[in-house]
Amino acid sequence: MAEPGSASRQSKKGGSRFVSLGSGSLSVDAGRYDQQGGAALSQYYDMGDQTLWNPSNGASRLFMSQVSVYQAELGLPSGIGPMQADECQIDPLVFKTFVDVLLAWHRKTSHAVMAALSEGFVATVLVLAERAGIEVKWQPTGFAEVGGLKDVLVPTVPDSCEGAWAAALQQKSRELGRFMAA
Repeated sequence: MAEPGSASRQSKKGGSRFVSLGSGSLSVDAGRYDQQGGAALSQYYDMGDQTLWNPSNGASRLFMSQVSVYQAELGLPSGIGPMQADECQIDPLVFKTFVDVLLAWHRKTSHAVMAALSEGFVATVLVLAERAGIEVKWQPTGFAEVGGLKDVLVPTVPDSCEGAWAAALQQKSRELGRFMAA
């Protein structure tokens, strides 16, 4: 709780966050801070000056934990920076690579439980990529960009199912995006 007479809290997003009223504090921006002392209620995932997502603290904490898991699983950084003062920056080039590799990993996962566990994270990342204007590689990784094979791969999903898999994941991402405040 703020001390009587204490200054209003500021952030780089601008504006007063709470003001002291003697024995307590009153939220000025109730969407971001509570009425019991100015604790942040949400966090910002930004790319430059654009906010891609503004989840609750709980959703953000779970998402950042999953980011760490998939960085380790894929062996590469995500481009999602550390959360500092309820804000983090996303590096667009590193994030694009992460998104493409994550999608390829998810596509080739043949373990039903792993696929189910990763689907929500992959859909969330796809929403962020779309909002960032990142073009996602839906094409299987074993094919060259301009026709032909780079390597011979044994697909875990039959070719006839590849389009259905991509369409289903895109639909899940679109549906999820409606619930992800920007």
